[in-house]
Amino acid sequence: MKTYREIQGGRKKGARGVLLASLVMIMLVLQACGNNAGSGNGASAAGGNNTADAAGGETAAATAPAVLNFGFIGSNKLNVPGGAEGWGFYKGIIQEELKKYGITEVKLTGFPNGPDQTESLISGRLDFGSLGDTPAIIAYASGAKTRLISQSSAHTVGYLIGKKDGPKTVKDLQGKTIAIQKGSFMHRYVVGLLQQEGVTDYKLVHMLIPDATAALARGDVDATTNLGVPALKLIDEGYTHLDDASKHPDLLGSSATVVSEDYLEKFPDFPKVWNEAREKALADLKQHEDEYYEFLAEIGNTTPELAKQVNPISDIKDTAFTEEGTKLLEGTKNFLVEEKLAKKDFNISDWQLQ
Repeated sequence: MKTYREIQGGRKKGARGVLLASLVMIMLVLQACGNNAGSGNGASAAGGNNTADAAGGETAAATAPAVLNFGFIGSNKLNVPGGAEGWGFYKGIIQEELKKYGITEVKLTGFPNGPDQTESLISGRLDFGSLGDTPAIIAYASGAKTRLISQSSAHTVGYLIGKKDGPKTVKDLQGKTIAIQKGSFMHRYVVGLLQQEGVTDYKLVHMLIPDATAALARGDVDATTNLGVPALKLIDEGYTHLDDASKHPDLLGSSATVVSEDYLEKFPDFPKVWNEAREKALADLKQHEDEYYEFLAEIGNTTPELAKQVNPISDIKDTAFTEEGTKLLEGTKNFLVEEKLAKKDFNISDWQLQ
């Protein structure tokens, strides 16, 4: 039988053993935490920021939400836009680049016009999108929390087309009715053109292009706006080519790629990542010009020759912003403010992310 002293001594030894084991476990946990803190992969996955690797000093890729929602103007069987962006999605170049940052799926949605797209961007259904400069500016001036991250084109030509046996010149539109897509770059083009031509009495009615084309054929409107291959087809069918923006450099349209501020909070590196992916797609496009025009013909339901005529590769910008494009944005913005189509004035530089 053990004495009281022997029992107490055994208990003390047992307690010291438990304490020693606990200290060893704590030291191992602290060492593991220290190793994780020095790992670029662990920090990047948790916070989505670039982190230097303690061992090699390399930078790990920032991570983003797995799904990216992109909007563009138009509708076609391939569900992609034209330009470097469309080519990049079509060939999978952009998707491969985005995968490096944790984006495993890109959902593309086509819209009939810019105002509809900006509404989806504001509501959070889209993360970013490419559209005409006019609706993008109008939305931002109205309080939309977006940032401009690139202008892929600064040479979009709007056409003004009259009905058969109708007006022969722009001045003949005095007192006439013109169909436009309200809030689009063609809206801005027509108002600016009529102002320059001294036409003061006219009526603008909002119609999407298919409805406007049908109304023109019925004679319900005297003229309508259009662009690209559909405009050239109308002219070939005998409708009157009243004017086009190629004759008025200050009335040309430009594209605008905008991203929501909410998405930027989740993935601050997105503008750089997107523009690098787009530039990689453009470089590939230039190596396959014939195939690119065949691609445009497929999504535009036309011929490669017409696609090349209305959307030449030379119109695609190889940098996010150019002096020419920014100047066009300034002119468009100033016009929209003067005409009270934009609710307030602002500095383009405050909107741009460079």
